[in-house]
Amino acid sequence: MSVRTAVVLAAGEGTRLRPLTRNRPKPMLPAGNRPILEYVFDALVEAGLDRIVVVVGYKRDRVQDHFGPSYRGVPLRYVTQRKQLGSGHALLQARDAVSGSVLVVNGDRVIDGETVGSVIDHFETDPETPALAVLEQRDASHYGAVDLRDGDLVSIVEKPETDEYRLINGGIYAFPESIFDEIEATPRAEGELALTDTIARLIDSDRVRAVTTDGLWVDATYPWDLLTVAREVLARGRVTESNRRDSVWVADSAHVHEDATLQAPVVVGPDCEVAAGTVLGPDAALGANVTVGANATVQQSVLDADTRVDAGATLVDTVAGQDVTLGVETVVPGGPADVQIGTEVFEDRTLGAVFADRVTTRGNVSVSPGTLVGPSATLHAGVHAFGHVAEDAEVVR
Repeated sequence: MSVRTAVVLAAGEGTRLRPLTRNRPKPMLPAGNRPILEYVFDALVEAGLDRIVVVVGYKRDRVQDHFGPSYRGVPLRYVTQRKQLGSGHALLQARDAVSGSVLVVNGDRVIDGETVGSVIDHFETDPETPALAVLEQRDASHYGAVDLRDGDLVSIVEKPETDEYRLINGGIYAFPESIFDEIEATPRAEGELALTDTIARLIDSDRVRAVTTDGLWVDATYPWDLLTVAREVLARGRVTESNRRDSVWVADSAHVHEDATLQAPVVVGPDCEVAAGTVLGPDAALGANVTVGANATVQQSVLDADTRVDAGATLVDTVAGQDVTLGVETVVPGGPADVQIGTEVFEDRTLGAVFADRVTTRGNVSVSPGTLVGPSATLHAGVHAFGHVAEDAEVVR
């Protein structure tokens, strides 16, 4: 295999996923009960890549501290994009770390090794011609939509405003080393250098091959998408914990009381504690060191590492960040809801609530569907929360 090195673009913030990305980059958000970026690295290792270059930027210490110098025996080298000036600019930061052909992937989407391997295989039949993964997506408006003819790209349109497109750019590329010169020759648009602009130039001057895939590919654009990502990961069994029974995975170091009920699919991460009378699942994902108190209910929810859910709480369609404490009888009844992200309102989204890192509810708190609670906010006893709760806010009755 001539492609031995992968470059992972993991420098972005993910502003539409706030408040969860206030303290960490999008690739470190949970896909089920592990960071998205772990799935990306798994796919590269499974496809046979033996060197990974990671382009980091926003909150880069969260990536480097988590993974260190290697992953599953494959060395990791970090390079920094100090200003967010586009995906092409991000790839250029890795130029000195790459020799020869290179695989390039976005670090914020859950993918699998089969898809990566398919792109590499197609590329190696003609290693001077770029290749990229293409997949079908019902709503192409958030992505780069593509047109094909005889297996080649004809056009690529970023975030199309029409619904006529069904195929999108999967963000998995194989390039000859000349890609760096091609990027440098690409004019900047509004100060940014987009990799897709370079690809559009390549389409005009030569050819870019499309590799159509139906493999694992899941993206989180907005907070409620993390619930969809978790469902997909669980449905495909992409977890590392021990399989207790069909679609019930529990880490060996976790302790689940014999009187707790686990409804498949569900995953319980390392060092978790689940008390008697608790109901977990379906579609519940617990990260490392999560504690769930007696008689609590957690369904269709993602609880990230070090979160505590006290006795009698009910969480439906909930995303909790790290080190969150949800007090006794906290109730999140679940969606659908209208959710405001920035100035845009999204109707009928399946989201109970988002609790960003280090949020605390003191007990007997109720939360309206679609509520977003910022980092380090405190909801005192008896509060009813709705809409947006600001970072560091103290909410009292």
